[in-house]
Amino acid sequence: QVQLAESGGGSAQSGGSLRLSCARSGYTYRRYCLAWFRQAPGKEREGVAAIDSAGSPSYAGSVEGRFTISQDNAKKTLYLQMDSLKPEDTAIYYCATRLGSVCLQPLIQTDFGFWDQGTQVTVSS
Repeated sequence: QVQLAESGGGSAQSGGSLRLSCARSGYTYRRYCLAWFRQAPGKEREGVAAIDSAGSPSYAGSVEGRFTISQDNAKKTLYLQMDSLKPEDTAIYYCATRLGSVCLQPLIQTDFGFWDQGTQVTVSS
């Protein structure tokens, strides 16, 4: 059974940095897409960044150049380095995964079958 466990997040000031981690277990698939989504209060959940099993990343326009997605296959851990944070980045962040290596923007949440519990990121101005 696939399980995702997220850590990191918290609070930062505008212009600051935070890093999220997502460890996966029960995962034996060779072709997959790992992604970060976020949901701000009163808004739809949106895809932020994704990386496929070959290591190719993709980003939403709102975070490109500021966020970096990466993975450590040995540790089976996904990361999201968030730099130059803005108040509008405030949201609950989720990691998610889907089978198959299609990993293009815009990410569609219904394509992802496995999710973690989410973690709050708050950016103050």
